[in-house]
Amino acid sequence: MNAITQSSKLAGVRYDVRGPILQEAERLERAGRQILKLNIGNPAPFGFEAPPEIVEAVRRALPVAQGYSDSRGILPAREAVAAYYAGVGVPDIGPDDVIIGNGVSELISLVLQALVGPGDEILVPAPDYPLWTAQVTLSGGRAVHYPCDESNGWMPDLAAVEALITPATKGLVLINPNNPTGAVYSAELVRGFAAIAERHGLVLMSDEIYEHIRYDGAHHEHSAPHATGTLCLTFGGLSKAQRVAGYRAGWLLVSGDRELGRDFLEGLTLLANMRMCSNAPAQFAIPAAFSEASLWTGIAELCAPGGRLREQRDTAHRLLTEIPGVSCVAPSGALYLFPRLDPERYPIADDQEFVIELLRATSVLVTNGRGFNLPTPDHLRFVSLPAVSVLSEAIGRIAEHLDAIRID
Repeated sequence: MNAITQSSKLAGVRYDVRGPILQEAERLERAGRQILKLNIGNPAPFGFEAPPEIVEAVRRALPVAQGYSDSRGILPAREAVAAYYAGVGVPDIGPDDVIIGNGVSELISLVLQALVGPGDEILVPAPDYPLWTAQVTLSGGRAVHYPCDESNGWMPDLAAVEALITPATKGLVLINPNNPTGAVYSAELVRGFAAIAERHGLVLMSDEIYEHIRYDGAHHEHSAPHATGTLCLTFGGLSKAQRVAGYRAGWLLVSGDRELGRDFLEGLTLLANMRMCSNAPAQFAIPAAFSEASLWTGIAELCAPGGRLREQRDTAHRLLTEIPGVSCVAPSGALYLFPRLDPERYPIADDQEFVIELLRATSVLVTNGRGFNLPTPDHLRFVSLPAVSVLSEAIGRIAEHLDAIRID
């Protein structure tokens, strides 16, 4: 009998965050090893809890959320999202411009399926959150990666971005704050991205899931107020800032020139209808989250001096950069660190295999940099969610392993 094989559409698709490295960690756990997991930005396992008001709102909604909702989402959730963005300066929007999804991940998939066809190109940062590149590929297109400059705080160069545009380019992705680097882009840079999208008639896709997780006074600039002359798609949600990743409560805001994107939006509506709706009970978390400004102070306090997220970021950054041959740009946002291992001192040919060897030697699980579509095998991504004591233990073990293999 012929073997049952995977679809050819999966050729070139990778998602190392949950790939062979995690599978090896699970094998080691089954064998009795205790693994320190610094690989996935999931707040709940590390003791971060949602505001009780949000949990209670979902609990109360269970009796009335047993059926399908409007495919775009319940009206109170869409109204709350629209009101939020109107309050930060996005013009001419309302609840009909919002789609609620099972997290940002589902919405990225819907958007790219509706937008991308064979031969189409989407500009995506390198490094990126790998779902963007994977979904462009699955949709039949090609992700063209624009470089972010580590020596300049992981900032992209606008001229280099614009130079990559071809007649096949349909969209431009901006991840701000960035996963995995933690870079938070200036207002000038965000305006520059919007201007490029407008000049070339590109869809600007702004992934802002980490907008509320910022350190050292970093300011987050929304893309949508600046991209009024083209179609702008803003992705956000409650997973990180409100610590409810398992609720899968995300949203998409459509703004800018909707007439320019009319045909695309018809396709997006078709796909949204085909999946019926997002998880109905979790949708009630969204209006609850926006009902009181005080519900957003918790994440700000966690990121402020003395806050847990800030202390964990500071500790991890200090310990990593104390290791000879390891450098790391201090992240201004998000939940990750993206250190570089000097290739002269750590000549890594295959970073996935290196991370698996590191896991076996130290019982610490991190992710390899090329899993985020970085072209070189000299970076690792660390999640900064574990407690200071866990981070200290994990990075201490890694330091010992690196000391044993380092070329001095």
